[in-house]
Amino acid sequence: MGAERKSNVSKIQTSYVQQKEYAEIASARKKKLLARRLSVFFVFACIISYFMISSYLSQTKTMEAQLTQKKKLENELKELKKEQDLLKEEIIKLNDDEYIAKLARKEYFFSDENEIIFNIPEEKKEMKEK
Repeated sequence: MGAERKSNVSKIQTSYVQQKEYAEIASARKKKLLARRLSVFFVFACIISYFMISSYLSQTKTMEAQLTQKKKLENELKELKKEQDLLKEEIIKLNDDEYIAKLARKEYFFSDENEIIFNIPEEKKEMKEK
């Protein structure tokens, strides 16, 4: 019923009504502009967030690789220090004449006076295990 009736009411053309219409139009424009600005801001925020996150992830990956390399190099340094200590001990031993003589007898089969060297062949490991 209400939709079937047409009203023949006309608008009042006063300055107050015109101001209200202009205010509504301006408000609609402001809402559109606000929506556009917010959408542009959101797009820029997404782009900046993407670059920040990708930068963070790449830095994290690089940092993990460097930490792994650091651990590897620290282990290598420990091994080299042990080797250096052994070599220093070897230098000290090589300055001792008795050690050199013992080493020469062992490695090169040299003998002292009135000493006989017997070469005993080593048994196979399989025979020792049984």
